Amino acid sequence: MPVLVRSLETAVPSTVLKQPEARDVFAAQEGLTRLGQRLVTTCFDASAIDTRYSAVAEFSWDLPDHHPDFFDSSTGTILNPSTKTRNDLFAREATPLFTKTARRALDAAEGIGPEDVTHVVTVSCTGFFNPGPDYRVVRDLGLDPSVQRFHLGFMGCYAAFPALRAAKAFCDADPTAVVLVAIVELCSLHVRSSNDPDTILGASLFADGAAAAVVTARDLPLTRPALSLDAFETTLTPVGEETMAWNIGDRGFEMVLGTYVPHIIDEHITGALAPLLAREPALAALPHAEIEHWAIHPGGRSIVDKVVARLGLSEAQATPARQTLRDFGNMSSATVMFVLEHILGGPGSGRGPGSGAWPSSGVGAGSSVGPGSERICAMAFGPGLTVETALMTRLLP
Repeated sequence: MPVLVRSLETAVPSTVLKQPEARDVFAAQEGLTRLGQRLVTTCFDASAIDTRYSAVAEFSWDLPDHHPDFFDSSTGTILNPSTKTRNDLFAREATPLFTKTARRALDAAEGIGPEDVTHVVTVSCTGFFNPGPDYRVVRDLGLDPSVQRFHLGFMGCYAAFPALRAAKAFCDADPTAVVLVAIVELCSLHVRSSNDPDTILGASLFADGAAAAVVTARDLPLTRPALSLDAFETTLTPVGEETMAWNIGDRGFEMVLGTYVPHIIDEHITGALAPLLAREPALAALPHAEIEHWAIHPGGRSIVDKVVARLGLSEAQATPARQTLRDFGNMSSATVMFVLEHILGGPGSGRGPGSGAWPSSGVGAGSSVGPGSERICAMAFGPGLTVETALMTRLLP
């Protein structure tokens, strides 16, 4: 049996950030220069984001006056708490998102229960605590205490692919294995006001989100759309190490996100995809647009624009990435899981708070591997500059 993602669920925190309102708050901060104010307006308006979500309840205007750490709603001031204060909130808010999303993924995986889980892989780059999220998932979901646990920390926006690749490796080694992958990123914990262009760009893009998936090679009936994990590749671009980074400072984690990143991706995405597509010569011989679905990590609008133009993709193929960016922002490693959920569609796939199916992207081209199946090429980018790619197949019951 192939290794399949049997269920894929997503969630976001409850605090809603409307992009125009967030722009106006950041632009009004004391200490911004005229250039800083112009950069805030430009970055927020050009982001192609309408809505983001945050685990920081203080970012809501509706909270009564209290002793704020992150945002003083009475004055509209963005505060600058310590790394400890930010990380304490991560531990408090990430835990229920990890367990809630993981439980939903298990509930959605027909024929699989908590007693079947053999491995747990958790992912985050926005906070740390120990016993960590892998421990909490096991305890709170009542999994067997002998479940093998792994946590991938501080890798950045591409980390969903190492997590899924590890899950596939476990299932390839043991076809009876059941791997629960859970991802939570609370990027908004680290926002701050600044005149620094990288900090302003990050504040305009990043948001909070969670995703979880059940991965197994067990021979079970296919009653809902699933994803076959076919192949993975990792590539480091020859330039770009200094243009994307994620560092720990005294006042939170500090994003380095240079404006040259889209140009690096533009120059090197074709070469980064070559090792992946070479695994299937028939696929490699086709124009890129002949692969039905493209799960592009929407690190920003310009990144999606560059990938679509360089690979000759249609706007329909870019729709899952663009709609994810519009509705949720860049949620670091969780984001591409939202894009895959959009492509997966079908009953039970969620979109944000509550449940409701994403539509299928509606793309159909000539590279299907068989009736009821469609190919997906997925990619994500992160510090290094690292490009993670994957081939998948969308299987329909």
